[in-house]
Amino acid sequence: MDNGYDADVIVIGAGGGGGVIAKELGEKGIKVLIIEAGPWYGNSKWPKPNEEPGAERSSNMADLDINLLKATFTDLEDDMNDAVSGKFRWGVANRDLSPWLRVVPKGGFTWQSAGVGGTTLLYFANSPRAYPEAFEKEWPITYQELIPYYEKVENTLPVREATGTSKEDLFYYGVKNMGWKYVQTKDLTEPGYRAQPNAILSVNPMLNNPDFDFENNQSVGCTLRGHCVNGCCLGPSVDTVAKRSTLVSYIPLALRTGNVEIMPNSFVIRINTGEDNNQGLYAQSVTVRNTWTEEIRELRAKVIVMSCGSIETPRLWLNSQLPENEWVGRGLTNHMIDCVSGIFEEEDLMNALGMSEINPFMGQNSAARFDYPGLGAFEPFGTSPGINSTMIYGTSQKGYYFQNQTTDEEPWDREGIIAGELLREFMREYRRTLSIVIFGDDSVNQSNGVYMDPLQKDENGFIPIISYELTKEDVAKRDQLVGLACEVLRSAGAKTVSRANWPPDVCAHIMSTMRMGYVTDIDCEAKQVKRLFIADSSVLCNGLGGPNPTLTTQALATRTAEKIVSKYFGQGTT
Repeated sequence: MDNGYDADVIVIGAGGGGGVIAKELGEKGIKVLIIEAGPWYGNSKWPKPNEEPGAERSSNMADLDINLLKATFTDLEDDMNDAVSGKFRWGVANRDLSPWLRVVPKGGFTWQSAGVGGTTLLYFANSPRAYPEAFEKEWPITYQELIPYYEKVENTLPVREATGTSKEDLFYYGVKNMGWKYVQTKDLTEPGYRAQPNAILSVNPMLNNPDFDFENNQSVGCTLRGHCVNGCCLGPSVDTVAKRSTLVSYIPLALRTGNVEIMPNSFVIRINTGEDNNQGLYAQSVTVRNTWTEEIRELRAKVIVMSCGSIETPRLWLNSQLPENEWVGRGLTNHMIDCVSGIFEEEDLMNALGMSEINPFMGQNSAARFDYPGLGAFEPFGTSPGINSTMIYGTSQKGYYFQNQTTDEEPWDREGIIAGELLREFMREYRRTLSIVIFGDDSVNQSNGVYMDPLQKDENGFIPIISYELTKEDVAKRDQLVGLACEVLRSAGAKTVSRANWPPDVCAHIMSTMRMGYVTDIDCEAKQVKRLFIADSSVLCNGLGGPNPTLTTQALATRTAEKIVSKYFGQGTT
């Protein structure tokens, strides 16, 4: 770059928001450098991404290699999802080293991934819009303003109504028996059920062909094999993989512009600023540490975009000693997730489905949902056995099930961690189990959020502490949703129902720690540091009412790209 710049724009993080804003800027002729802390899977410049450093960077679509991706993404759950050593952990590519530490004082955990694609590498790909009423509370922009950007992302990924399998059919059977109605609009204002809007390609037309070869698949489309979380990798090329993680959707589109370069295995440890009379304090460079070599270097750009996620973005701000702001890292929402599950008798399944098993591992991980504006949402899900048992039987704030006495007023039969012989029995019933995950509409609380440990540091700076507690009102909303989900299972014919009761600080849908209108202006530029923008879920103003945050994050990143171009690059360079 001329004038001593390494890029026009540096984007920190190649996840759900970072890949989107890079593609949008690249299409305007703006030179973008994405700096990603984790590895790049499916790229020939990193043939052994977890064993060797590989190259420094890539900007060429020709480097993407579907065979490498297939070799890297396995069906082994520990290999992919173990929080300490899995490929999708939050940590350095070299799995001989420890993951990056985060402190959750009350024993929760964060479900996030490092790597090109970010946490979209392991998400269900559920892509609903926010509830309009959520924008009426704390947002400085209207819901209507975001609709064109929703539509652009939905068309780009694309987002489609999911194809259900037996678990969705049984869920529909239950909600219909309760009298709920099917809703078709994308802009939800009343309760109802619907097919899940998923960023997953339509079903592969060859799926019903008895000679279809999964491993050497050369046709495009979803194979319903149930490995969305483990890492969907089937298809003739990286950019045609069915689950549209950022790795296979926006990253290839960004590379096609010829203006985007990506540097993986590179952790940004500081935002460096300058100051002048015209704009005051402004972002001018980043300090980057290579996670293999430990080399530290400084890279400069005209604009810097933080897309590190709702934990690492405030952490980077605080470790960079940027100006104090009472809302930096505060206001965290995470949908206070919970799970319930029901086990069914063969006879009842035959009556409901015409088959004796649900087989929850088949199909997309979640292809239906129930929305309840004002409370939140819940959706049936099915995954491979390890993840399934962890979500529904192995995670609870209530201890073991035998420590809890269930009352007649409660719609579940037991609550807490299932262990011992009962766990063996329940897992033997895995094929006849329907599980539902609950996402509550938690309120913004300034005391919830990300803090810096005053003493503990790692190679990237002071370690983040994540603090989250529910209000009585939020607990009541979650309990009401859990009750409704249990009713769905009973209505569908479940013989026994269990509630997990997850700890509130188990964080998967992490949002709103750098809120628009508080930390940034309505263009998502930091109020106190010019030329510094945010394009991840931290800039969301609240929990969206309960819907999954990825689509709204991507829509907002699309809008932010327009604002950057207009403010700092005229109409772009093309």
